[in-house]
Amino acid sequence: MRELIHVPIIHMGADLGSIANHVDKRGIAGFGEEFWTRHRETISGFWDSISSYFANIEVKDLKIYQDGLVADGEVGQRIVQEGVKAGSKNYEIIADLLKKGAVLVQTEDFPLVKEERDRIVKITQATSTTRKMIAFTEYKLVKNKLLKKRDNFIAKRIEETLKDGEKGILFIGAFHNVKKRLPESIQVIEVKDADKVKKYQMLLPLHSRYKEQFDKLGKYLVSEVGCPPEKLYLDR
Repeated sequence: MRELIHVPIIHMGADLGSIANHVDKRGIAGFGEEFWTRHRETISGFWDSISSYFANIEVKDLKIYQDGLVADGEVGQRIVQEGVKAGSKNYEIIADLLKKGAVLVQTEDFPLVKEERDRIVKITQATSTTRKMIAFTEYKLVKNKLLKKRDNFIAKRIEETLKDGEKGILFIGAFHNVKKRLPESIQVIEVKDADKVKKYQMLLPLHSRYKEQFDKLGKYLVSEVGCPPEKLYLDR
């Protein structure tokens, strides 16, 4: 039996690289500075809860699979350190796990990750509303296809590199669905409910209309991961 701890994540600004400022500007313009600050605090609290969870479990020799990670070895280590320098709590957690004996594994296919990122950057860098709409439409047409290709690649990497009796951790965006592509021989342990993490993000632009539900989801995100691993098993 193989075990995989599944962490459905929400990216912080520090994870977004060159488009982070654009995302923040749009967030403040669309929602107001006060609300956007609360939203960022919620995401930070979410990562604090994940950090607390991993501070209390044995991680030696655990294999780490990370959303967007296109290399391991020295290059992978540099990617992690650059993320830490940028202020990414996701990469801070990974850096801490590596110090404790966890092992970094290349998770994604570089061309697929680059294609998606290039399309998003094209939207943010468009110099007119028309060009922005064209870039957005082009991205929307291929977004789901790209996501499925990435999920298939990630699932295959996990299946190939996580050996019998080994344990791993997958940090992956909540809109991905790697779980259903994994073989039954891999037991998935879900740290946070991926559907709730995804729902929070989906309701973000509609928060005023669904305020009560949105606020409850926000509280769930920052809540402590209270169950031990054996009680977090997820049936796919």
